[in-house]
Amino acid sequence: MNKDFFRTVRGDLPSAEMGLTYAHEHIVIDDCYVTGKHPEFLLNDTDRIAEELLHFYKAGGRTVIDTMPANAGRNVLKSVEVSQRSGVHIVVPTGIHLEQYYPENHWRYGYSEDELTRLFIADIEEGIDAFDYSGPFVKRTPYKAGLIKLATGDDPFTKHQELIFRAVVNAHLETGAPILTHTNFGRQALEQAQLFEQLGAKLEHVVLSHVDRAKSVDYNRSVLDVGVRVEYDSAFRWKKGETNHTFNLLEHLLPDYPEQITLGMDMAKNAYWKSYGGSPGLNYLIETIPNFLKSKGLEDYYQKLFFDNPKSLYSFF
Repeated sequence: MNKDFFRTVRGDLPSAEMGLTYAHEHIVIDDCYVTGKHPEFLLNDTDRIAEELLHFYKAGGRTVIDTMPANAGRNVLKSVEVSQRSGVHIVVPTGIHLEQYYPENHWRYGYSEDELTRLFIADIEEGIDAFDYSGPFVKRTPYKAGLIKLATGDDPFTKHQELIFRAVVNAHLETGAPILTHTNFGRQALEQAQLFEQLGAKLEHVVLSHVDRAKSVDYNRSVLDVGVRVEYDSAFRWKKGETNHTFNLLEHLLPDYPEQITLGMDMAKNAYWKSYGGSPGLNYLIETIPNFLKSKGLEDYYQKLFFDNPKSLYSFF
């Protein structure tokens, strides 16, 4: 069966309607454990979020992939609201984030592989809990997750992380939902890719984020050679006077891996949002990437980066 659709928070749409897509964003981060420690991550003002998204829409943007998974600041009702107000399609994830986003006694550590699998599938097929699993009971909304997220840190995978990998791949294979991961500065990206391959994931529907922070062209090649997709989101982060490693990777890798690279902003801090008084704002990629590609004779890859590759990656299979 051909499942040529992607799942937005407001419903399924034909993949052809995805349009210009940012492949890794943080659109809503509500009050939660991590924002209590890091208020710079708080993104819960729906007026400001809708304002930023509306500017994105007017500049040609149509879809954003949100990457805040279960019980880590996800608020599906706010996601629906800002999508409605801006016209931007938002894909919201299920899954589990880095350990640091949860208290040490969190339920994630007590769930079995099967229980986590069922939780992820319920988010995808039944609807996301209005309380985002913060209790005291579950009240499922009609709004469903469109991808599954996991995250690893600097060190080799723990047994707990391996359990999450298995649960994520289980849900991925049962539902056809794509997978997105977090890497810390690209660390463990190759190990992530190899484990997904061992577990039988559909690698063309698996994307590893932040791998441009690893800087190395050869390392990125080794990850891409496994068959997964990568997402680069640090173009605006490199300091003035230093090499823009994101641009360097695009220049060297786009010709060889034209269908495996996507771009995003990963604006998890409110100081990056123009609507919060910060910079560079969500439109940065739309404003800068075309000129960069043209300067390197790579303008033919614009369609791949922002349209074709996200459409292929984030469609259900």
